[in-house]
Amino acid sequence: MSKKVRLGIIGLGQQGGAYAKFISDGMVPNMEIGAIADTDPSKRELAQSSYAGVNVYEDYIALMESGDVDAIVTCVPHFLHPEMGMAALSRGIHALVEKPAGVYTKQVKELNEFAASKPELSFAIMFNQRNNPLYQRLKEIVDNGEIGEILRTNWIITNWWRPQGYYNSSEWRATWGGEGGGVLVNQAPHQLDLWQWICGVPKSVFAKVSYGFRRDIAVEDEVTALVDYGNGATGTFVTATHDMVGTDRFEILGDAGKIVVEGSKTATVTRLKKKEREISESMGLDDVRKLFMGQLDMDELRTTEIVEFDSVWGAQHAGVLENFAANILDGTPLLAPGSDGINGVRLANAIHLSSWKGEEVGLDFDEDEYLSMLNDRIREEGKYPERH
Repeated sequence: MSKKVRLGIIGLGQQGGAYAKFISDGMVPNMEIGAIADTDPSKRELAQSSYAGVNVYEDYIALMESGDVDAIVTCVPHFLHPEMGMAALSRGIHALVEKPAGVYTKQVKELNEFAASKPELSFAIMFNQRNNPLYQRLKEIVDNGEIGEILRTNWIITNWWRPQGYYNSSEWRATWGGEGGGVLVNQAPHQLDLWQWICGVPKSVFAKVSYGFRRDIAVEDEVTALVDYGNGATGTFVTATHDMVGTDRFEILGDAGKIVVEGSKTATVTRLKKKEREISESMGLDDVRKLFMGQLDMDELRTTEIVEFDSVWGAQHAGVLENFAANILDGTPLLAPGSDGINGVRLANAIHLSSWKGEEVGLDFDEDEYLSMLNDRIREEGKYPERH
């Protein structure tokens, strides 16, 4: 293999088009466009006029069997990611799947098991936010125990405002059979991944979800989920697509400090000089009096640091592509191994299932029950075949 990985881009929509541009602009030095596939004739025409010398295919299998590519990326509707990933791996081609890895855990598990049987091939997922230096630094702080044991996490991420025209732009958008859900499977998978990557996987979830609350759609556009980590610690996740003002605020409270992230850009990290309970137990009546009168100097008990990084648009996606190519070429460890994709899908499935059943659901829920209830909704919609 040459020093550049030849990438097959399947689907030249918004994401596929962006990746093709990053590569052709030289933002991914160890990668080149090997071939492009799209079922839409106008997209194939665009590919031919934009990327001279790159072979363009209607069928993704033809692309994989052309000999033009070493690896592929799946920029297609979510249900197709697992089958395309397995089709590539079965042909000795490295696979990078877009987020989410799939729509339901059963199909993602099948993909993971198949990929595990091909350890010589690279299998990754496009979790570009794991390449965000801010979140990488926060994970380090939490992993190093700098804010102690996690007691509570909260993420309000409502800056996904999408007008009705967005939902009307594609037949498959915001359908159970075509997309498999709404904000949880389309806009919020990065946050669902980061939340677990940094704070750990919860044990159970109770969710209140509204379907077609402020939009003419069948799927969810408003979500409030409460998770239980199983040790007394809890977390909340709130997301929506109808908030024109939008909030992105992520808090992690530990027993020795706190992290508050605003707008995914700036984090305020407060570290307590002792664990909170030790400070509490060392306080006498005089200290309590000072506290009530606003005279207690909190700066004697804690330190504060502001963490901020410049973020160049596209650099995070390009960085995942570069890391994927480096893993293929020289074994550089993956930022986002493909097998990690199941965690966010499992949490999104548990949130749906909890709201459908009106009860708390363990993260070890019955996958067949989830698929059966998803198929009930696909049947009711009457636009797409049921899933297996």
